[in-house]
Amino acid sequence: MFAGANHLVFGYAKELRKNMTDAEKFLWQFLKGGIRGLKFRRQHPLGLYVADFYCHKIKLVIELDGSIHNLETIKEYDEARQKDLESEGFHFVRFSNNQVMKEIENVLKIIEEQIENLLSNLIYNETKSPF
Repeated sequence: MFAGANHLVFGYAKELRKNMTDAEKFLWQFLKGGIRGLKFRRQHPLGLYVADFYCHKIKLVIELDGSIHNLETIKEYDEARQKDLESEGFHFVRFSNNQVMKEIENVLKIIEEQIENLLSNLIYNETKSPF
């Protein structure tokens, strides 16, 4: 569930939970009760990284990007981090803080669509016979 995260990453995640952005706090109000019976965690350690929001059952990572993510070095880090986690089977959906604050209905719709797709794939893979 934590993809081998060490105690330093857990400490960092704890600090991030204490200092969530306004957009993270706002989205958390919609995710903390779960969606379609799936539970979400906030500031969840995954290996060397911390996901803004994470659903373990379908390995869905939801990332929120503030203006700092427009810097080229941060973009490159985000892309490398995402590729690294995707290679381990994690799925990503990414929104800007502005999208969350101004278009929450659309953000939630996209999240629900992603959940539907991942659940469909999960059910298909569980029922697929090797014969």
